[in-house]
Amino acid sequence: MVIRRAARGDVDAIVALYAAASMHGDEPQSADRSDAFAEIDADPKQLLCVAEIDGRVVGTMHLTVLRHLSFGGARAMLVEAVHVDARDRNRGIGGALMRYAIDEAKKRGCNRVQLTSNKKRKDAHRFYERLGFVASHEGFKLFF
Repeated sequence: MVIRRAARGDVDAIVALYAAASMHGDEPQSADRSDAFAEIDADPKQLLCVAEIDGRVVGTMHLTVLRHLSFGGARAMLVEAVHVDARDRNRGIGGALMRYAIDEAKKRGCNRVQLTSNKKRKDAHRFYERLGFVASHEGFKLFF
């Protein structure tokens, strides 16, 4: 397995992972994501990654470095949109993705890695807890 920066040619596979994992069936398949990918890829504080086995994208995650005034001006790594193809779960791919995220956070001078996970994803919560993550905060979203 290889974990690498996503390329434009990976976008369809990434979106398919998002759609398969959508808990609401609301991931638009036909939306053009060219501008979004270009913006993410050009931003040095963001890293969209894929996990690949034999040329097939089997997982993805999106990393973003945040800078804070709190914690002495520390940086934090935000991990978003972690998905592993259902056919490939329980093979260590998710763990490898998260180790990559933690290593990347350390390289970038972050003092922590943080993420949110849908309350309905109990298996994901157990996975993150096994990796040492602590459910320390309650998350909120406002869509418009």
